[in-house]
Amino acid sequence: MQTKIIILSVVLGFVLISFGFSERKGSIGAYATLKFYTAEVNLFVTALENLDSVIDEIDADSTSILKARHALSACRLRYKRIEFFTSYFFPSETRFYNAAPKFEVEEPTLELVEPMGLQQIESLLFDDDVQANKALLLAHTEALLSSAKILPALLFNFDLNDRQVLESIRLQLIRMSLLSVSGYDAPLLKTGIIEAAETTEALNQVLAPYLKWPSDESKSIKNLLNGSLQYLMLNPDFDSFNRMEYLTRYALPLQKRLGAFIKQQKLEINTTAFLNYESEHIYSRDAIKNLKPGTSDKSDQKALIAFGRNLFFDKSLSGNLSVSCASCHQPENYFTDLLPLSPSINPDSLLKRNTPTLFYAGRQHTQFWDGSATDLTSQIHKVIMNPLEMNGSVEKINEKIFSNRNYSTLIAESFPGKKPQTLGMDELTSAIAAFIDELNPMNSAFDRFISGDVTAMNTRQVKGFNLFMGKAQCGTCHFPPYFNSMLPPLYNLSEVEIIGTPKTGDLKFPVLDSDLGRYNIHRIRYYERAFKTPTVRNAAQTAPYMHNGSFGTLAKVLEFYNLGGGKGLGMDISHQTLAATPLNLSETEINNLISFIESLTDSPIMTSN
Repeated sequence: MQTKIIILSVVLGFVLISFGFSERKGSIGAYATLKFYTAEVNLFVTALENLDSVIDEIDADSTSILKARHALSACRLRYKRIEFFTSYFFPSETRFYNAAPKFEVEEPTLELVEPMGLQQIESLLFDDDVQANKALLLAHTEALLSSAKILPALLFNFDLNDRQVLESIRLQLIRMSLLSVSGYDAPLLKTGIIEAAETTEALNQVLAPYLKWPSDESKSIKNLLNGSLQYLMLNPDFDSFNRMEYLTRYALPLQKRLGAFIKQQKLEINTTAFLNYESEHIYSRDAIKNLKPGTSDKSDQKALIAFGRNLFFDKSLSGNLSVSCASCHQPENYFTDLLPLSPSINPDSLLKRNTPTLFYAGRQHTQFWDGSATDLTSQIHKVIMNPLEMNGSVEKINEKIFSNRNYSTLIAESFPGKKPQTLGMDELTSAIAAFIDELNPMNSAFDRFISGDVTAMNTRQVKGFNLFMGKAQCGTCHFPPYFNSMLPPLYNLSEVEIIGTPKTGDLKFPVLDSDLGRYNIHRIRYYERAFKTPTVRNAAQTAPYMHNGSFGTLAKVLEFYNLGGGKGLGMDISHQTLAATPLNLSETEINNLISFIESLTDSPIMTSN
């Protein structure tokens, strides 16, 4: 921490230069955006200076702590007005401003990044002994202040255009509707709704030059921005905020209209790897693309998917010809086996971890509970070769599969121009991966409701969604639209979490599970008992739960979270990323959450080969 502050101070000392920027000819709002940003940066710096001063006055009096929290809230509001710009144009330089309050492990270098920034300050201001944290709080604040003061220097010879400005706003709309209103980055202050209002007001100003010429789209965007701002300001209470109404009336239509406007104005640009701007909004089935390496268009993959589907049920992949992928991932059970732990291929033994659903498995950047596989193909290869799972043999598989006359047509269509004798495990795993990658139907009651069918969900389910994305804090780890670990708005990262899962479902006398999770892959203490966050879609059909199958019902899962996870239960977990503070959810609220999770159940898409 001290080193970082010194570096920032030295940089500030040397960056005593006048700055300029270049704006492309014919731009509409780029210059106005830059003027807005530079003015708002100065106000952000002023808010940080006030925060630094207020923290310096913290003493044993609780009033001084409340004053510091209010000053932090004011800083966050100022930051939210420039977040669209800093996150888009200066992501590496300003990443720590609003980083999660936990140690991050940078892969593949395994470099540790200590918690810094606004979220870490929030965490320290809500600690049991705030006064003892005073020196650390000042260090964090001064680091932020030093960095913020040199933000104008980043504009030296800076170049921006309208396409970039509009894309930065697109991304901010996603960030706001999924992260801000869920309390992702202010879970203790609970200022997410007023922060969303501040963001909306700022975006309204930035978009003004683009919307000044009358058109149906510009008029619609203005109305949605104004309506959204009014709704947020009239309903600032975090716990009671109706997120479903906000999404369906304002946030998602705004994403749709802005996308149409950008296309109409021929100002399209897509610098992201995984977002599909042709989709209406972030909850659309086609909103996220290209998650499978090397695949951008599956329209010509019908044969490969069909081949993969056949292989999924083929016991020839196992060493003793007794099991297939479908033995554990049973289609009739939403591609699980409903067991805490699955049987091994060897008699009288069990596998180490629970069999997860394959629905939306391709909608992750890592595979296995510990994230040890980087994609579906490597995961499939490991499962087939694992002596405890399928115990396959490359030679026997190649012989039985690629010489099988029943597969000859599918093989020829799947791999045109390749001779069967040149094919192997790479082609086989790519076929199964293509099949699994199709298991993302998004046809649940929730999806139909989001698409406009207001009869698809009942009142309890809507209330449950509002809790999921609000008071219950589920949406701060299970991110929409897949309700898994892929982090919005770029969806370029699948997060792991440490929640302190017990060995059994006994929460009165809990015993910590011995599985160390990702720590077994990388021996870093911040990975001890870290596991991938699975999808909540179809969870009502895929009990039991957790990596070890220790919880038999959704009610037990929610009881565990309601008590603050393993640490909240009193177990010794040094680096739990789940908040240990009880959620204080009522029985009615828990039942509403379960009702919402039930609304995420898709229609079965297949029962057998």
